[in-house]
Amino acid sequence: MCDKFNASYGIFGNGNQIINLKTGEEIYKKLLTTSEINSCIDIAKAHNLHVHLYTDNEIVTEELKYMDLRNYKLQQEKYYDTSLGITVVDDIKQYLTFNKANVCKLIISAEYDLSAIKDEILKKEDISVTSIKKYGDYKDKVINKEYEYLDITPKNINKNTALKILGDYLKINNDEIMAIGDNLNDLDMVKNSGVGVAVANAYDELKQVAKYTTNSPVEAGGFAEAVYKFIEF
Repeated sequence: MCDKFNASYGIFGNGNQIINLKTGEEIYKKLLTTSEINSCIDIAKAHNLHVHLYTDNEIVTEELKYMDLRNYKLQQEKYYDTSLGITVVDDIKQYLTFNKANVCKLIISAEYDLSAIKDEILKKEDISVTSIKKYGDYKDKVINKEYEYLDITPKNINKNTALKILGDYLKINNDEIMAIGDNLNDLDMVKNSGVGVAVANAYDELKQVAKYTTNSPVEAGGFAEAVYKFIEF
C-alpha cells in the first residue's frame, strides 16, 4: 500500500514504529517487553481466552480465531496484499522465546465483556489497553461473529503519539495534518489532528470527535473521498 501511494514515511502497528520508506531509516520504535508479554499471555490463559500477537513481520497464534481468523480470510480472499505472515504454533510463549521475536502488540479476545480482564492486566502491568467491542452494527462481517478484544501495546503507544512524533520530526504544523480512521484505536489521532476524519462505517464514538464523516464506508472509497475533499493537488 505504501508503494502504491509512493509514501515517504510509514507509521506501523498501533504507532510502534515509524520508518523513512525512501531510505529505510527507522525513526522510532517501541515494543512490548518480554515480561509484559508473558504477563498478558498468562492472564489470558488463566481465563481460557484467545490470544494472538503481532511481530514486525507476522501474526502469531495458537488457533485461528476472531481477529487473526479475520486477517487470514482477508489474505486468502486477496482483499489486500501483504507480506505479513500468519504463524500457528503449539505454544506461543515457547515460540517467542525460541525466535526472539519483536512484539508490537498483543490481542486478547472473547465473546463476552473483558472489562475485568483489562483491570487485571492494568493492575499488573503499566501498559496501554484499549477495549474494542464488535457487536451489533460493528459485528465482524468477515467471519460473521460478534466478540470483544483488548488491544494491548506499550505504555503511551498509539497512532496519535506516533503521528505527533512524525509531525515534529518533519516540522509539520498540526493544522496541516489529516488523520482518517474507522476504529476506536484511531480515536485520539482523529480527535487531535488538524483535520480528523471518520469514514461512514466508523464507530459512533469516532464520528463524535471527527471534524468530518465521509458519505462512503472505507471499502467503497471513504479514504479517497476525504483526500479529495481536503487536499489540494
